[in-house]
Amino acid sequence: MIHPTAIIDPTAEISGGVEIGPYSVIEKGVSIGEGTKVGPHVVIREGTEIGKGCQVFQFSSIGEAPQFLGYKGEKTLLQIGDHNIIREFTTLHRATVKGGGKTVIGNENFFMAYSHVAHDCQIGNQVVMANGATLGGHILIEDHAIIGGLAAVHQFCRIGAHAILSGLTGVSQDVPPYMMAAGSRAKLYGLNTVGLKRHQFSEQTIRALKKAYRTIFRSGLTLEKAMKAVGEDNISLIPEVRHLLDFIQRSKRGISR
Repeated sequence: MIHPTAIIDPTAEISGGVEIGPYSVIEKGVSIGEGTKVGPHVVIREGTEIGKGCQVFQFSSIGEAPQFLGYKGEKTLLQIGDHNIIREFTTLHRATVKGGGKTVIGNENFFMAYSHVAHDCQIGNQVVMANGATLGGHILIEDHAIIGGLAAVHQFCRIGAHAILSGLTGVSQDVPPYMMAAGSRAKLYGLNTVGLKRHQFSEQTIRALKKAYRTIFRSGLTLEKAMKAVGEDNISLIPEVRHLLDFIQRSKRGISR
């Protein structure tokens, strides 16, 4: 059902079963997948693609121009996958040309009220951003990460898979996968054991990740020597440990410790 007060550009592609609430604005070139529900007073800007089965709540701003002084009105994109929940007053921005031209959000993510995703971010699947959580530009969030309420992540940082950030955390360096981080400048507080168990990681994998954590971050070794020690240990044969090592090796901003 499309409410008669909604303003929809005739070039927008609206699939079957889409609901659009009162006073929402859908601009030209927008595409919305089957079964997606758009609440009242939502603005979806040109260059936005939304998948199927999403829920967009009232007063959300989807696909607005990037908050970047170098942006000159170029055509860029925001791509949103399937079955995402976008709560009220969430802001999701499209990309810049310099950042690749495409902000990408995967599937089954949950953006709570007032959360913000800036230009050129790449967000995986089943990520949770709690109320007021904020991402700067060019951020990578891997699958199943949780960003606590009012947490703020600096541009170009990465948050690893299954990591969890406490509320009010300030992130200025990469947070490795599977870890817990908290603080005004994020520090690691061990493995996200509860989250890993909820996702049915084996005891063997959890023990291996704990050993890797202790060696890399709590042994007193330099990062280079600690990484080498883990790489030479049998635990490095476990895919999650290998992912942890690869994530750290690819860091450009440094690793929260």
